[in-house]
Amino acid sequence: MAGCRFHRKTRHSVDYEPTLEFARECDAADPLGGYREQFHFPALGTREMAYFSGHSLGLQPKTVRAAVELELDEWAKYGVEGHFHSTNPWLSFHELLTPAMADLVGGKESEVVCMNSLTTNIHLLFVSFYRPTAERYKIISEAKMFPSDRYLLETQAQFHGFDPDDAIIEIAPPDGEFLIREEDILAAIEQHADELAMVFFGGVNYFTGQLFDMPKLTGAAHAAGAIAAFDLAHAAGNVPLALHDWDVDFAAWCSYKYLNSSPGNVGGIFVHERHGRRFDLPRFGGWWGHDKATRFQMQPGFQPMEGAEGWQLSNVPILGMAAMKASLELFAEAGMPALRAKSEKLTGYLEYTVDQLSAGFPDAGIGVITPRDPTQRGCQLSINCAGRERELYDEMLALGVIADFREPCIIRMAPVPLYNSFEDVHTFGRVMRELLAQG
Repeated sequence: MAGCRFHRKTRHSVDYEPTLEFARECDAADPLGGYREQFHFPALGTREMAYFSGHSLGLQPKTVRAAVELELDEWAKYGVEGHFHSTNPWLSFHELLTPAMADLVGGKESEVVCMNSLTTNIHLLFVSFYRPTAERYKIISEAKMFPSDRYLLETQAQFHGFDPDDAIIEIAPPDGEFLIREEDILAAIEQHADELAMVFFGGVNYFTGQLFDMPKLTGAAHAAGAIAAFDLAHAAGNVPLALHDWDVDFAAWCSYKYLNSSPGNVGGIFVHERHGRRFDLPRFGGWWGHDKATRFQMQPGFQPMEGAEGWQLSNVPILGMAAMKASLELFAEAGMPALRAKSEKLTGYLEYTVDQLSAGFPDAGIGVITPRDPTQRGCQLSINCAGRERELYDEMLALGVIADFREPCIIRMAPVPLYNSFEDVHTFGRVMRELLAQG
């Protein structure tokens, strides 16, 4: 297809064009284009929306309803015996999710389990891996991390008797910039090596969309004698991950953003196999983390399972996991390499579209703050709209484009490769041009 040919001589990896015909040609040639039909799109009134908010809540796969209804029918049919006799026995339901989830994050199946919610999981993992001493107690993280992570770090430091302002070292962008420089992170790790307990970053920063070099940060943390850990809420299902090969100590993520598993659904954790066999690690126990061979003997004396499953607490929420199972099946079918390839082209088209708007309306203050290098971002682009504040976002929404606004002046957009199209991006460009032309 002439309109979507690749080359490597310009900023963009594709010879993009601003026309509807070009967008439709790209969609027609898209090998993943059929997946769009497997999702429900929201509508306001009778208008179908161009949806770019997968970084906050993924769309509902059409297979979810049947998956959940199956478990409702099994509950009605079997009652408690559904734990043993249902089509997908509830006793081991979470194990059905492990292969696809482990593949998505690049972990061994023994290193991954789906459970609880994101911040709950990180707190549970901190019980085991944040073991501060009077000499080693500091945590290096990015500035302007997601507030829940910041609150977690503050309260963990306080719980262990430390002043958060002393224990937490935040690496911020240089004045007047949005992005954190890798050399500043590495320099801070080296500078504080003797007092460092942990390096804890969001794999992809929620505000800017910056993708951090997780293998490099992990190596630097370990060289300093510290734990390397990541919140992958904005990375899982968005960018390729290889947590085992990168030697990450632990990670956690939610499943309702790029993984499309339903609002507030359970998350997942990764614990490297070298820790999964360390039964001496302190942890909070629960019966679903207890050795499953003796779980139902109901005896005192917690014996954690080997691997990530040993951090489980309670039996699993079947209806939520049924929704997750339906979504993970789509990921397993599409494959992360193909999704990443489309993501780079689709996000590149959005970047091109914003650049066209910036050039056409130079006084509008529109520009991308996310890294230009595709290897340093996923599918999210954060767009600076200084001077228009939330007004521009509200006008976009009224005209059929759903994105996300963050104070003071950032519109976050995620062209998700599973369900977004090039025509969606063209629609955004058309709507934005109309709004900017109005002044």
